[in-house]
Amino acid sequence: MVPVPVQLLADTSGEPVRPGTAVLRLETTSRRTGTFDGAWWPRSRDLGSQLSGLVIALTARLGTISRVGLDTSGWDETPGHLVVAGHTVHIDWSAVGDSTMIVTRGAQDHFLFLVVPPQTAPGPAHTAMAMAVRDDNAVSAEHVLAAAGVTPAAGTAVPSRSPG
Repeated sequence: MVPVPVQLLADTSGEPVRPGTAVLRLETTSRRTGTFDGAWWPRSRDLGSQLSGLVIALTARLGTISRVGLDTSGWDETPGHLVVAGHTVHIDWSAVGDSTMIVTRGAQDHFLFLVVPPQTAPGPAHTAMAMAVRDDNAVSAEHVLAAAGVTPAAGTAVPSRSPG
């Protein structure tokens, strides 16, 4: 089997932000600055429908995604794995409520994403996503969300499906 060359994602921070989109900044050098490699704004708390599209997009550019670490408070269900395009992605869960996601490619490549709650209005969501992927961002998800005026997801306060 011939290995597929790994492609890195382009910086998408200048593109329009809509529910279900991701803003990414994945550096191509060994020097990684900033807290986050990307930000994701899922459309709903339905993990199966939301994570699949993101994993497909990341796999197309980064290669196989083996694990995803998520916070239990942001989702309606907490399965141990998800099959995406015939590949099993293992899901690690934590109960820290930190609005982050860790994406693992291979044994050592870990990418940290800010997760914007699905009920967030477009203006604050865009602000939070842009702040998260700035090279000089050195603050936590909690600080980014608060500075952008985003209310963190809280159990039943978030509808299971967004309109549209």
